[in-house]
Amino acid sequence: MTHSEAHSTHLLTSSGDGSLRLYDTSLAPEFPIATFHEHTREAFACSWNLTSKATFASSSWDGSVKIWNPERQQSLLTLPTHSCTYSVQWSPHTEGVLSAVCSDSHMRVWDLRTPASASNHLTLQIPIHAAPIGGGIGRPQPTFPPAEALTHDWNKYRGTIIATGGVDRIIRTFDIRQPKGPLQLLQGHSYAVRKVTWSPHLPDLLLSASYDMTCRVWSDGQEQAVARELGAMGQHTEFATGVDWCLFGSEGWAASCGWDERVCVWDVRQFMHA
Repeated sequence: MTHSEAHSTHLLTSSGDGSLRLYDTSLAPEFPIATFHEHTREAFACSWNLTSKATFASSSWDGSVKIWNPERQQSLLTLPTHSCTYSVQWSPHTEGVLSAVCSDSHMRVWDLRTPASASNHLTLQIPIHAAPIGGGIGRPQPTFPPAEALTHDWNKYRGTIIATGGVDRIIRTFDIRQPKGPLQLLQGHSYAVRKVTWSPHLPDLLLSASYDMTCRVWSDGQEQAVARELGAMGQHTEFATGVDWCLFGSEGWAASCGWDERVCVWDVRQFMHA
């Protein structure tokens, strides 16, 4: 689900039948005001454009990312990934730039300002499972088998930094200016990482939700020089599948959801280590 950046009462959902539905929460009954259906398999994620605000993107198990305008029934553009695509996100910093992570263990970045040509605006294809950058001369480089990537998010303050998570339980941070491999590996979850989200208040903090039923808070080391886990919230009794920060009010508030059919609202600072 994603909220519209153009209308305060509009929200968009993606569905297992491949459709996207736009709702207006001010109307009753709350039937969708528009439905978009081009994906041929499950539409796994959707994301509203944070810069132009006039478009949104969707990703699907059918191996594609689609760009839409809410006033048109047909998509504006299809970007092929040729792989089950779990997460799509617009850059919050640069208009026309969006990214996706896929089951083939790669992150793709498109710049719609570039000519389409044969690349379909694709500017980067980063192997998520690559060895970390800066391992040191003469040191053995760790190797990681490819694993499905399920989630990613752009840092809200540093315009080239992205975090990813997936089936191999590792959260990675990347600088797209150095696309050969991750900057940091954040390890601690015991099952797949289903959601990662950077703090809207601090540049080095991110939250994660995992099938191990925990949500965890991390520092990527940008401010403290050491990337590490800062705390864990374990109140869910089934898979934790979503987590997000509160944009307003106290900077530590967060909400999470899971297969236990609960939404937990909590203060991240209460779970952080001293």
